[in-house]
Amino acid sequence: MRTNLLRTAAAATLAFLLTGCGGSASSAARSEPAGSASSAARSEPAGSGSSKIASVKGSRITVYGGKEGTAQRTITSPNDYGAVRVFLVERDEGEWLQVLLPIRPNGSKGWIKAADVTLAETAYRVEIDRGAFRFTVYDGDRAVRTGKVATGEAGTPTPPGRYFFTELVRPVDQGGAYGAYAFGLSGFSPVLKSFAGGPGQLAIHGTNKPSAIGTRASHGCVRISNDDITWMAKNLAIGTPVVVLG
Repeated sequence: MRTNLLRTAAAATLAFLLTGCGGSASSAARSEPAGSASSAARSEPAGSGSSKIASVKGSRITVYGGKEGTAQRTITSPNDYGAVRVFLVERDEGEWLQVLLPIRPNGSKGWIKAADVTLAETAYRVEIDRGAFRFTVYDGDRAVRTGKVATGEAGTPTPPGRYFFTELVRPVDQGGAYGAYAFGLSGFSPVLKSFAGGPGQLAIHGTNKPSAIGTRASHGCVRISNDDITWMAKNLAIGTPVVVLG
């Protein structure tokens, strides 16, 4: 396991209210640590194929519309699931970082001050091929794990785009609809503005219905086998980029 992956913060039991894939509002979950707890040095350039992850230092961070521009919003940390707030860095310009934001509309970006975050790197990324119902985890250019997925039904599709993991949660009932683990994503359903009391957030999670994998079966989340999500939980950091193709 790599030593430059981020760790989420520990948190109390929380209601798991991501866009459902058969789950209910009463499905409880615990925020879990992901990866190992060492950040890459700020002065080191990212290696080929690596992504930078910005972890908020304090209890809140200001997001700007541009470098030295007007403040657009304040985002708190930890997030609603008790995980330290992270962002996927799209551009590193020294004192300023352009980051992908976990807000609507999907793909929203903003600028933050580098002094407000700690930077880490990961060479991992996840690709979801909706047409082939398959995920692939890459370590740089090397595929290290692949498997089948279930995606959103026609009326509640899994939207294509570039996202990142925002938290890792472990459902109390691991025999339930979310399976062994679930990674929250920075994206949201394009159809469901709310679901089961939550904001319609997307996720990649396990399942108690493995027979549905390889089909369009969810409200927008990506379902994978419990073996695959357990592997991801052990190897992938919060902030890992996820690309949904198709």
